[in-house]
Order: sequence, then C-alpha cells, then structure tokens
Amino acid sequence: MKKTNIIYWITTGFIFLFEGVMPALTSQTELAKQGISSLGYPAYFGVMLTVFKVAGSIALILPVVKGRLKEWIYAGFTFDFVCAAISNTVIFGFGFVTFMPLIILGILAVSYVTYHKRQANTATYNTRHSFAI
Repeated sequence: MKKTNIIYWITTGFIFLFEGVMPALTSQTELAKQGISSLGYPAYFGVMLTVFKVAGSIALILPVVKGRLKEWIYAGFTFDFVCAAISNTVIFGFGFVTFMPLIILGILAVSYVTYHKRQANTATYNTRHSFAI
C-alpha cells in the first residue's frame, strides 16, 4: 500500500506540474503562442487548452475528487496526449515530438493504475475495519 501511494503521488504530481503549473506559467509567452499557431490552431485554442489543463490537473491532484469525474479527467488528458502526438507527427514528422506526449501518457497511465489500486486498497481496509452495531 505504501509503495502504491508513493508511485501514485509521484506520477500524479508530475502530471500536475507538467500539465497544470507549466501551462499556467508559460501559456501566454511568445514561444507558446508560436507553438499553437505552427500546428495550425487558432490563438483561442491555446487559451482554452490551458484552462482545461490547469482545471483538470488541479482536480486530479485533489483527493476529494473521486469517481466518474476523476475518470473523465484521466480520459481528457489521454485525449490531449494522443492528439498532441498526432498533431506533432502530421506537422513536424515522426520523431521526438511524437514520443514526448506518449511518454507523458505512460506516466499518466501509471497514475491511473495506481489510483485504482489505492481505491481498491481503501475499500478493502474499510470493509475489514468496519464494526457492526
């Protein structure tokens, strides 16, 4: 259980930093704006993407967010990383820019699996330690 918690918080913390903090701090820089426009997306798409990434990463790291909402957050980040890999491949060709979002997707997958292990361990603990009145 302790190992699962450590892995969960490291991977989820990485996603929070990479998808929440970094976009919040860098989304309005000239480099970020050029990145969005070089992919052929309009400027408002970058703002929208930043809002969703920051909101999703905050909700992902909050322990009070559970159930379906957490599942949709993981799904949204999955769509984001897959679409980023596809967009980068179409525009820049097959290379490191293709694999970077897929590497982050792998980290997200580890977070997702350990999230469910933690949920299962918590449910098992609660059933073992409940008292009948």
